[in-house]
This record gives sequence, C-alpha cells and structure tokens, in this order.
Amino acid sequence: MTTTTPVQSGRIVIDRVSRSFAGHRVLTNVSLTVEPGEVVTLIGPSGSGKSTLLRTINHLETVDSGSVTIDGEYIGYRRHGNRLHELPAREVLRRRTRVGIVFQNFNLFPHLTAAENIAEAPVALHRLPKDAALARAAELLADVGLADKAHHYPRQLSGGQQQRVAIARALALDPDVLLFDEPTSALDPELVGDVLAVIRGLADSGTTLIIVTHEIGFAREVSDRIVFLSDGEIIEDGPPEQVLTHPTHQRTRRFIDSIL
Repeated sequence: MTTTTPVQSGRIVIDRVSRSFAGHRVLTNVSLTVEPGEVVTLIGPSGSGKSTLLRTINHLETVDSGSVTIDGEYIGYRRHGNRLHELPAREVLRRRTRVGIVFQNFNLFPHLTAAENIAEAPVALHRLPKDAALARAAELLADVGLADKAHHYPRQLSGGQQQRVAIARALALDPDVLLFDEPTSALDPELVGDVLAVIRGLADSGTTLIIVTHEIGFAREVSDRIVFLSDGEIIEDGPPEQVLTHPTHQRTRRFIDSIL
C-alpha cells in the first residue's frame, strides 16, 4: 500500500511587484518566492520598502503592477485573461484569513480581554461559536506563555505581553502564512526576548514565516534565507551566513557594517 505525503501549504510567489505612493516609487519589479515552511527575513534601511512588500502579501497594500499569490491563489484579485480585477471587500477578507500578520504596535482592542481579542475573528467569521473560540484562545495564550492573562485587558499587560497576545490572535485562524512587521521595535529591550522566543518556536513548527526585523542576531539564528532590500529593490538573497558575513554587494556590506 502506498501513502502520499500531504502537500504543505503556504507557498508565496511575489512576481514583479511595483508600488508607488504620490509619485514616489517604493517597490520596483520585486520578485521573491518563499517555499512552504520556509523562514525568510527582510532586512534593509528604513524606507527600503520592507513593510510595504510585507503588506502586499495580504493585500493591505495594493500593487501597481505584478502579482502576489499564496499556493497559486490571489489574495485581493481574480484573473480574467491577462488582467487582474480587484475582488469585493468580503472576498478579500475571506482570502486574507490565510495570512496572519503581527504589527509592531499590537493593535489590540482595548475594550476586550486578551482571550476576547483572540476569539473575536473566529467568531466574527463564523469559524467557531463563542465558547469554542474562547477555549481555543486559552490554548493559544498558554502556547505563548500567558495562560494566566486570559481575563486581563491590554492596559493591564506589558508591551511584550501585548505582542504575544497579538501573535496568538494571528494564529487563531490557523493561517498558512505568518507575517511579522518589526514585531519588537516598539518594545523595551528587556521585553524583546520573550517575543522572539515565541517567534522562534513558530519558526521550528514548519509555518511559513516572513519577518521584517532589525534584530540581526535573531535573523541569523532563525532564518532559512535573508533578503536585503534597498530603495525598493532586492539587492541580495541568500542563506544568513552568506548575506550577513560574506555579502556579495557593496550596499549590503555597508548596511551590515552600520548596524553591527
């Protein structure tokens, strides 16, 4: 009897994406493929397009040209012939649930407890009844080391704890892909370690991750690949040892030297 191995989901294909704001080109013809279960970290100077690129993946930013697919499916568009047409908001939301995103500023609802913040999306999208969603929230809080904080409001939590709640919330819909947009940049230094430990665990779990960070030591440790962007273009893409220790491009070398 032969058995087939399940095909892992979460393959991201960014194909020749460009994006401008008020006439300023932020991304220029960017192409990047991330395989299922791969951990890719985006680094580069401020204004290089890292966060914009991340936000195009789940259609929080539209693109001027090019496309983004996850397992062959467009998040914000449907294709007719050679043209892409933007989907209605409801359909965009349905497809976006495949992609969890964690921002630098937590974005928790202040009037909801930690558990209620996590349960809100599964209930609103009719994935789970409220009791089951709250039970799942309790499990996720335990996974991120906050089992005793289920009934705490955001104002009662430290920044690091709020960010771990935000990570648990991103996991509540069982996404195929997780995006992290500088998840530790708003935290005091002593709070960074706990958040990075949670992300490290996710990296080990086989979830597809794309991380924007300035934590170069962490990027070296968890990444399968590091991608360096400058002026809206991918300048270098390779294993951490190559990009961080033996970069082939002078712009990469200057950037690494400036932050280490």
